[in-house]
Amino acid sequence: MPEDAAVASPREILQLSASAVDELLDRLEQKVPVRAPYVALGPASSAVVFGDTHGDWLSTLEVVRQFEAAAPDALLIGLGDYIDRSPPDLPFGSVANALFLLGLASRCPDRVVLLQGNHETQRRIPGHPHVLPQEMARLWGTSPRRYERVMDLLGRGPFAASAGNGAYFAHAGFPRGTLPTPWTQAFQAPDDARLLELLWSEPEAGAARRGATEPWMEAELVRFLEQSSLRTFWRGHDPDLTGRSLYRGRVMTLQTTRVFRRYGGVILAVLPLDRPLARVEEADLRHLATERSAPPA
Repeated sequence: MPEDAAVASPREILQLSASAVDELLDRLEQKVPVRAPYVALGPASSAVVFGDTHGDWLSTLEVVRQFEAAAPDALLIGLGDYIDRSPPDLPFGSVANALFLLGLASRCPDRVVLLQGNHETQRRIPGHPHVLPQEMARLWGTSPRRYERVMDLLGRGPFAASAGNGAYFAHAGFPRGTLPTPWTQAFQAPDDARLLELLWSEPEAGAARRGATEPWMEAELVRFLEQSSLRTFWRGHDPDLTGRSLYRGRVMTLQTTRVFRRYGGVILAVLPLDRPLARVEEADLRHLATERSAPPA
């Protein structure tokens, strides 16, 4: 077991015994920060932003390499969905990916922000697939408490965040309608309808129609951005929109998993945070090396 179990690599995590993984969870529970539902990010020169990884920890390792090569004050922002739908060549990918990212958040609490996606809120609004409990049972035996501890840790992430340059980050969507004053109160103690807007909704420009809530329109997005004085929206959730600038440069969707590489590749974005970002095209979109290596069928 590594000296600091909170920063174990994915491969090391999969070699842990049941007692050792319980020790790892003890450490994570002490160190992983508990975030508010909405987070105003502190000052930083840039952010490395990645989309859904869905257990593809090989791609996550590439993301972390980019983060480690960035400026010393750079942030790492995950847009949710770190679990479930693991690539076939990584059969225990969900648990390894989740615990590795949580370990990184524990080591760099001021620089790593892991937003929740719809897969991280399975206990409140169930969806399919959800393979994390089966993966954990196969590795370490059936233990509902151990599963609950992992989900509790993933639930410490916020539902949304924004930066001082006007960038808004959420897994899927935004609060609709007239916002309260201050507008950030729209994220506090969200009911199920609001949670569906934030973590399950899709834009009308996309092909997906999950039926959880009505697709949002460009006019609704513009209204939200105007009310909140934000400029651009960075999201995951919809593979078919990967890498596509939508609504006159206001929206970018990121997917960072080989599972969905056929849509738009395996990508992340590097955003400057020390200056206003008027359009998503002003950020640096990067295709990861794992994109050239599809998981076996």
